[in-house]
Amino acid sequence: MEKKPLKIAIIDNDGAIGGIYNQYFEENEQYELHGAYGSVHELLSNFGRSHPDIIICEALLNGISGIDGLDYFYRKNKDLKVLMMSKMNDFKLIKEAFKKGASGYLIKPITKDRLFNALEALDQHGIALELDVAKKIIDSFQSKSFEAFSKKENEIIELLTQGFTYKMIADKLFVTPSAVNFHIQNIYVKLNVNSKSEALRKLKEMEIQQLNAA
Repeated sequence: MEKKPLKIAIIDNDGAIGGIYNQYFEENEQYELHGAYGSVHELLSNFGRSHPDIIICEALLNGISGIDGLDYFYRKNKDLKVLMMSKMNDFKLIKEAFKKGASGYLIKPITKDRLFNALEALDQHGIALELDVAKKIIDSFQSKSFEAFSKKENEIIELLTQGFTYKMIADKLFVTPSAVNFHIQNIYVKLNVNSKSEALRKLKEMEIQQLNAA
């Protein structure tokens, strides 16, 4: 039995791009574009006529944002798959999209090949995650970056927690050992500790709290 094409609806805040999406889908037999809309409200008003299987939605929109729109979409159809897209490769935005139930995230501008690769990944695996987005997510969890510390202090913390000595840190960052010691003392003051072992313990606690909050 021939598989019916999946119905696609797109919400993009660039009104001039609708024609490009039509060109992307016009000769494709696997997917069928059922409308390009300018807002969440516009799609919701036409939902009964289009019944999309997949929504490709701008994350940041006037009125109801694409991310807030996820709640509305899933009320209409809990089996929907939604691909978010944005010009911003921002971890907080990506995290919020996935927390709300997005099935993928694309960075604009989106070429035809990237769009259909994402749709194929979504169809086969249930999720579409491009390399740049995956790298942003991985980096955010691997990096021990704490708001209370300066960029240089965070660099030293990263190396300190990996077991580097003061001299090794100095060599790695191309600074003097006395400069490293100066920054270490500032770190100790901010942590309210007096030794390396206390600092490492407290940093570990802070890292766990940060991961739990993510």
